[in-house]
Amino acid sequence: MQRETQFVGQSEAFLEAVERTSRAAPMRRPVLVIGERGTGKELIAERLHRLSPRWGEPLVTMNCAALPETLIEAELFGHEAGAFTGATKARAGRFEEADQGTLFLDELATLSMGAQERLLRAVEYGEVTRIGSSRPIRVDVRIVAATNDDLPRRAEEGSFRADLLDRLSFEVITLPPLRVRDGDIGVLADYFGRRMGAEIGWEKWPGFAEHVERQLEDHPWPGNVRELRNVIERAVYRWDDQENPIGHVQFDPFDSPWKPAATPRPAEDTSGPAKDTAPQPAENYDSIDDLRGAVDAHERAIVEHALGANRWNQRQTAKALGLTYDQLRHCIKKHGLSE
Repeated sequence: MQRETQFVGQSEAFLEAVERTSRAAPMRRPVLVIGERGTGKELIAERLHRLSPRWGEPLVTMNCAALPETLIEAELFGHEAGAFTGATKARAGRFEEADQGTLFLDELATLSMGAQERLLRAVEYGEVTRIGSSRPIRVDVRIVAATNDDLPRRAEEGSFRADLLDRLSFEVITLPPLRVRDGDIGVLADYFGRRMGAEIGWEKWPGFAEHVERQLEDHPWPGNVRELRNVIERAVYRWDDQENPIGHVQFDPFDSPWKPAATPRPAEDTSGPAKDTAPQPAENYDSIDDLRGAVDAHERAIVEHALGANRWNQRQTAKALGLTYDQLRHCIKKHGLSE
């Protein structure tokens, strides 16, 4: 899919966010970008970099949620040869790669407390130390961080360092969700539609039928601009009549009469106190050759039971299991659990 590289919109909420971005760009201070998924947080980071004196230097991006906790610090700060199993040679981290430029840390809230502590030191003192080394390395890096989480609340609860939040929030840019960007849905739909039409070789742009325009305006857009782009591009490439306005859009690409029925989750008994009976191991565990699979199955049963017992309150469940919130979130993603 073609990468989106420019801002499109005319709503007051959108233009205010763009203006704040442009105003903050020349500064050397950190910027925190807050927004729902699909609102364009990475585009904000790119704008901050391109409009800054660092525009000719590297813009290095790291998704903090894409790596296991054991590798995050090595990715950020680098490591020396032999620092851990598999580290056969020294490697520079993202801070060193971004020296003189900008480091964009997406999904910031997923960082462990240990990584947060080292990140705070790097931001405060402008130096990093590779894993397995005691020699600090000076770096000049502008930090742009992004999240869709409530970091002030996380800081109050103790799952995010308040001092790190203070250091990273010199400027906070909150991106408006598409549903509150008055007038932007039609503008964006037309932009993405024309671009997709040109990509597949259309000679003219037929626009959208009125009933489609109403559907687009009425849709809640939980995936924001990214979802809108997908819906529009899918509608254009499926439409074969350039002489008439596009008359159909599909919001859910998985919607089909042959879609497998979802297995319903058993209803929880909410009439009394939460049950505390322990989950039973799967049958025939002794016959399973793959011990890792057996352990994973039992871990999944324990986590799923605890979630049900705590009414799917994840913070309460983490406390009951003696886990951090991030550790529980990792287990939920690992085992594909959802309410």
